[in-house]
Amino acid sequence: MAARPTRHRSPLSENERLILEIVRRDRGVKRSSITPLTNLTQPSVHRIIDGLLGGGYLTLGDTVIEGRGKPSKGLELNPAAVFSVGISINTDSASLCICDFRCRVIHQEILDFAPEDRAKTLLALKERSVAAMRKNGIPREKLAGVGFAMSGFFVPPDGFFVTPEPLKDWSLVNISGELSALFDAAVWTENNATTGAIGETIVGAGLEYPTFGYLSFNYGFGAGIIIDGKPIFGSFGNAGEISRLYTLDEVNHRPALGELIKRLRLRGVSVTNVAELRQTFDIGWPGVEDWIEEVKPHLNRAIDAMWGVFDPAAIVFGGELPRSLGERLIELPFSDRYWRTGVAAVEPKRILSMVDGDPAVIGAALIPLKELYFV
Repeated sequence: MAARPTRHRSPLSENERLILEIVRRDRGVKRSSITPLTNLTQPSVHRIIDGLLGGGYLTLGDTVIEGRGKPSKGLELNPAAVFSVGISINTDSASLCICDFRCRVIHQEILDFAPEDRAKTLLALKERSVAAMRKNGIPREKLAGVGFAMSGFFVPPDGFFVTPEPLKDWSLVNISGELSALFDAAVWTENNATTGAIGETIVGAGLEYPTFGYLSFNYGFGAGIIIDGKPIFGSFGNAGEISRLYTLDEVNHRPALGELIKRLRLRGVSVTNVAELRQTFDIGWPGVEDWIEEVKPHLNRAIDAMWGVFDPAAIVFGGELPRSLGERLIELPFSDRYWRTGVAAVEPKRILSMVDGDPAVIGAALIPLKELYFV
């Protein structure tokens, strides 16, 4: 069966979630401006808004004056309504963050050890999360859920991860069950490329481009797909496993940062892991330009696959990609192609991630909020 995470029941109706989504996207919006954005009557919208105000999900903001109409206070999400925790496991690092109801990161940290030992890492993440919630004055009952992201793909029948070799202790185990027991909360598990795309949808490029492809440059190379603001998961949770495009002979030449580190070491550049690569990267290092030239056709194949299958407005370069390297990759020309009519189709715009921080862990934290309270 499909390896999708459990769908947890929202405490709100679809119409309540729709109005919260409108307020999330247009902070300070007036009541009267919401009705035209729905298929509801004005009395129904006002009744729902009153309920959301009474339930603590909405607050009244600054007074809004539009034209000759009577001044009224704009609507805002109550940041303290609920909170969510995000966890991201990369090949050489583990991180967590906490988001408030306005989808803002209020706490983010990286563990000071590699996540090779699953039990040790999960316990540390739980302890750090509890400490961060206590520090920020977040009561336990305000925790909406936990989003979890990791490199790898899902396999049936249980939907367990198959991970890269450095994360072998996390492979083919019931991560969702362990997290549920540890945090006593609803849990969502996703591939880190998909959570990166979700983070981009809510607080990044998705605010301008509702349909986009997300390329996740990590130890490996993955992708996420967003269509009309919604992530595409696939039958088994593996939509966007873009490395499946490559043959066994090609896989080492795809734009995976783990492969770049190998090339750099051969040139005498001392880089031990992806986290260090991101922190210390220098575009002038020997071997970087050679690697860019090596991966160019394989990167373009991934872009062409997305372009041809779902016609995105943009391709976002994200993951753990060092910014200066991302800027160089975006400059690469598209692959040559022939248009029989002589008129070319519109190419997707290539942009760097607009998420401030680690897109995967932020996206993981936003999943519970997106699934339970927004649309």
